[in-house]
Amino acid sequence: MEQYVRTSLSDQTICGDLLTSAKMAVKSYATALTEATTPQVRDLLRRQLDDAISSQEKIFRFMEKKGWYKPFDINAQIQMDIQSSQKAINEVRAYMQ
Repeated sequence: MEQYVRTSLSDQTICGDLLTSAKMAVKSYATALTEATTPQVRDLLRRQLDDAISSQEKIFRFMEKKGWYKPFDINAQIQMDIQSSQKAINEVRAYMQ
């Protein structure tokens, strides 16, 4: 029988995943908009794109306010990314043991 290890995700990790998903949604809607063939579909996709952009910005601002995202301090952001990566590696190692 397989064993499952319960891991807890931090709020920062969850928000990071949401931000990534929101960015992907923006890209997908933008692509779909360029391929739409009727005005009605383009209008619908444009509204969806605007909503996706708004959601992405809200998530970004929340993360920035919490100090989880530092777009204007590249060195701090790199350090946060390194720490995040190391944490993920440690969790995988713990899971594999």
